[in-house]
Amino acid sequence: MPETAYVSTAIPYVNAKPHLGFALEIVQADAIARYLRLRGYDTFFMTGADENSLKNVRAAEVEGISTRELCDRNSEAFRQLLPGLDISADYFIRTSSEMHFRGAQELWSMCRPEDMYKKHYTGMYCVGCEEFYTSKEAPDGICPEHQRELESVEEENYFFRLSNYQAALLELIESDRLKILPEARRNETLAFIRGGLQDFSISRSRQRAGDWGIPVPNDPDQVMYVWYDALANYVTGLGLGDDDPAFKKYWWDCPVKTHVIGKGINRFHTVYWPAMLLSAGIPTPDTVFIHGYLTIEGQKISKSLGNVIDPLVQVEQYGVDPVRYYLLRAVSPYADGDYSEDRFRDIYNADLANNLGNLARRVETLAEKAGYAPPPPSAAPDAPEAFHEAMAEYRFNEALAALWNSADALNQRIEEVRPWDLQKQGDTDALLAFLEEMVQGIRVIAHWVEPFMPCSASKLQASFGGGPIKRGEALFPRLP
Repeated sequence: MPETAYVSTAIPYVNAKPHLGFALEIVQADAIARYLRLRGYDTFFMTGADENSLKNVRAAEVEGISTRELCDRNSEAFRQLLPGLDISADYFIRTSSEMHFRGAQELWSMCRPEDMYKKHYTGMYCVGCEEFYTSKEAPDGICPEHQRELESVEEENYFFRLSNYQAALLELIESDRLKILPEARRNETLAFIRGGLQDFSISRSRQRAGDWGIPVPNDPDQVMYVWYDALANYVTGLGLGDDDPAFKKYWWDCPVKTHVIGKGINRFHTVYWPAMLLSAGIPTPDTVFIHGYLTIEGQKISKSLGNVIDPLVQVEQYGVDPVRYYLLRAVSPYADGDYSEDRFRDIYNADLANNLGNLARRVETLAEKAGYAPPPPSAAPDAPEAFHEAMAEYRFNEALAALWNSADALNQRIEEVRPWDLQKQGDTDALLAFLEEMVQGIRVIAHWVEPFMPCSASKLQASFGGGPIKRGEALFPRLP
């Protein structure tokens, strides 16, 4: 039996339709899931929509529609990213589903009773973050993430004794049993824990929540705090609360459990979530990979700035694999990155049209003219040097660089050998030996580029997978 693996994205709020920033995350997670499958792991990949938030309630009020209508419409827009970006997700979870309600309530009930208590609370709240801030974190009353004035909230809520888990969390992270990438985010989490953990609110009054959300077990006047509810999706989507064997297979007994998230929600996934799981007696995730934000032409993505880009519009204009390639090669996986139309076109022409696309075209032309028909490959080829090391730390740009170095070397070999001269000279043996070298090299790229550009990988594998090689359409037509 192959080892199992589990990969997830964070689930985005559906108060608005998806933009290129979330496309970055879902493409990164898809590359991880596809890579694990190539390595032989039985991999379950999940994404979805976070629907039980006050943010969604207020967005629906502004539009004059019900929260359910807003969630149905916008969740479907996120679901359309799966075929649109060639995402190989196994499940798309909606947190308004009955299955998720059952699972979240089961998780709540599994937590140790001594870790939960009810108290009256007054605090400063950001609806955008769905989070309370202390006076130390926001001394001027402004949300540090959204730069908006915090709301004063006073009510009675349930709290989780996070303070009970300070030592356990430190041991978990310092030992790398919970690996946090990159190192800077790991240090950020450790500093937060060492600073002393404060208990956090895990419920809201049903009234303030707009009568929307998951009821707290045995207390119908309270609904679960959206982050408690949202984090639960990682296990409810596998059937926690429904005796689904997928939960045991892909979580409880799974040796590779990876969350892919943005830097703004680090604390929730590396502190709150593992503490909740420890309280419930459930295994914690193994890795949390934290990417930076995507800007557009150097500016933060914002509706008010009018720079929100629909990823599916980009796909329609340039093709799905070029969009995926840009997000994985031109954007640093560990730091903030930028998208610009000019840079996109430059990278497309340089890396895709002039390099890999031109390489495939040249070899196809030579092979067709020579009547070369290689046998099918007998096994998966070895990856280029440093490829697996890069993917082990989710350095997608470096893994792709290793593949493109191979393409560079093959293009250089064509210039050195000048196979067209071999054809003119009638040196068939030398020409066929050279074509075999080229085909083997392209097969390496075609196999290992699949996590990043699945459609292009499939085309290359079909063209160079065995039998007569024919000159087909250009893989990446050059952009004017």
